[in-house]
Amino acid sequence: MVESESNCTRRDVGLRRYAFRGSIYGALAVLILGFIAASALAQDFLSNVELCNGSDRSSPEPQIRGCSELLKSNAENVLILSIAYNNRGNAYTTQGQYDLAIEDFSKSINLNPGFAKPLNNRGVAHKKKGEFDLAMKDFDAAINLDSNYADAFVNRAQLREKQGDLPGALKDFDEAIRAQPDTDGIRNERCWARAISGDLQGALADCNEAIRREPNVATDLDSRGFVYLKSGQWDLAIADFNSALRLDPKLASSLYGRGVAKQRKGDSAGAKTDIAAAQAINKNITAEFADYGVR
Repeated sequence: MVESESNCTRRDVGLRRYAFRGSIYGALAVLILGFIAASALAQDFLSNVELCNGSDRSSPEPQIRGCSELLKSNAENVLILSIAYNNRGNAYTTQGQYDLAIEDFSKSINLNPGFAKPLNNRGVAHKKKGEFDLAMKDFDAAINLDSNYADAFVNRAQLREKQGDLPGALKDFDEAIRAQPDTDGIRNERCWARAISGDLQGALADCNEAIRREPNVATDLDSRGFVYLKSGQWDLAIADFNSALRLDPKLASSLYGRGVAKQRKGDSAGAKTDIAAAQAINKNITAEFADYGVR
């Protein structure tokens, strides 16, 4: 059975590519298949396993239904219960039902205290509720259980970044890259944090590597545009923001960044149009960029 997991996306304040980090599925399928073969379980069990694993992406409801059926029919199997509660918690988080999600993640943790994923995922749900101290405790606990858990490091880094602890955030991004260097998005996240902290050379190196790995991701191009913006390289910034907006026309940070770059180049009309469009999407965008050091 699959263990879905949560992640964060940048732009909570500096959180982007991620709010369910990864949907990275665990390696329990072989164990479950062996269990099924040995027990000659019915086809409906297999169907519920697939649904609980997230096979139907049309909405969270099929996953909730599949996990709920597994919970009813496998009351004595702690392993299945712990995974089903974790997966259903993810589906509830996707729906924005954070209290139900936290309840399920807590049940998963109680059933299997060595299971790091529901700790990370519960931290995400707490963070989405604005319960940052509880979120931090869960991310810490997940990392204490698994020192190579890149998703938990990224989630904790993003929370630290949101709270203004850039040195702590950068350290966690470093740990995430150490643990899983090929995970998509981490270098983009570190690029952004480095740019905010003023390490523009390091930020540019991270963004270039992120774009080399994934050439057509709007947020990666947006981040590099932001680095160029902070470096005073207006034409390069505009080029990257243009590329990002071709992929995501409503990316407020690219609209605002392009507006600022146009303003610096003397294009007042173009700047006014872009900044107004960005503010229509995100009313806090001006304050956010001021926090990032762009005024």
